[in-house]
Amino acid sequence: MTEFYVDLHVHIGCDSLGRPIKVSGSRKLTFENIAKECFYRKGVDIVGIVDAAAPGVIHDIESLLDSGEMIEIPGGGIGYKDRVVILLASEVETSEKNRGHSHHLILLSTLDTAKAFSRSLRRCVSNIFFSTPVCAMPARDLYVMAMDTGAIPFPAHAFSPHKSIYGNCVRRLDDAFPEDILDSLLAIELGLSADTDLADTISELRQYTFLSNSDAHSLPKIGREYNVMLLESASFDETIKALARRDGRRVVANYGLDPKLGKYHRTYCPRCDRTFQKETPPVLRCPECNSASVVRGVLDRIADIRDYPAPDHPVHRPPYRYQIPLEFVPGVGSKSIDKLISRFGSEMAVLHTAREEELAEVVGRKAAQLIIEAREGTLPLVAGGGGHYGKALIENR
Repeated sequence: MTEFYVDLHVHIGCDSLGRPIKVSGSRKLTFENIAKECFYRKGVDIVGIVDAAAPGVIHDIESLLDSGEMIEIPGGGIGYKDRVVILLASEVETSEKNRGHSHHLILLSTLDTAKAFSRSLRRCVSNIFFSTPVCAMPARDLYVMAMDTGAIPFPAHAFSPHKSIYGNCVRRLDDAFPEDILDSLLAIELGLSADTDLADTISELRQYTFLSNSDAHSLPKIGREYNVMLLESASFDETIKALARRDGRRVVANYGLDPKLGKYHRTYCPRCDRTFQKETPPVLRCPECNSASVVRGVLDRIADIRDYPAPDHPVHRPPYRYQIPLEFVPGVGSKSIDKLISRFGSEMAVLHTAREEELAEVVGRKAAQLIIEAREGTLPLVAGGGGHYGKALIENR
């Protein structure tokens, strides 16, 4: 079997006719451009495009298949240039009665499955043409509908303060899902502000595979978090086997941002315009003005609902390896990134395998040193919060 780089959460900004899909997404994020970015720059082998239930996206897929630019492959998925495989998916928003809203990812095996799911979804959403349509049902009903079409659902960015199952709806999954759904659930997407150590303080998550995905709203963001999966080949069926840890397929590593770099790692008070970096979690009210109208941090939410003070990893849990994407490294701009990718073939190669002396030949000694420190996790970081990314510090150098 072979290891594959897998990012299962990338959005479409607009379709090939320029019609918006993800309004907050880059207009360069078309179905075809995502495939090209993964092939030529990112080194991502399997990419999940999560707006595949939108009619404009379905039309683009059909056109690319008809032209021969892409093909449907055995085992499910869309193949591009014999290396990149696109998995079709849909992100959907649901609401829990007297609680909040949450987002969920639905993996779709084939274009026909995507069409069937789109038809079912159209009956219960306000606008099927846009990304992340708001569904007039609770998550449990969405999961039943998805499973009835042969799709695979799981929670997206499970701890984020806005529109996630733990961050905005429930303290325990059985408050939202019946036992039969929990028994068939395969995965939990962690989100940018969480990692395995944080999630494994919650006992009910031991049985599930954790996913670290980019939730990319622009081409450069693809692969900022990803999974390494051990598979026989790149396909939908093989990916699902990895989520189920079946027949030797599995996630062998999660690669993601240090949670401090995420936009919602610590609690933020809009009134005081302050993110609480040093306060002991959970911070549930503003320590300065005592307001409860705060944007609760992922670290703070998990500290509030956890079962253990420290992570208790099950034996199947793979390592979580921190990475800092090149765009986060101070002093490494877009031109430097282009030069590095041209030299080493992909951003993955720059981040994980290029030697410091090789990097220095392209971007100079100082930038090369920072890339290595980012790789080794020794760059000092300031935590993000309230929708603001964390950042690396290089003062006094």
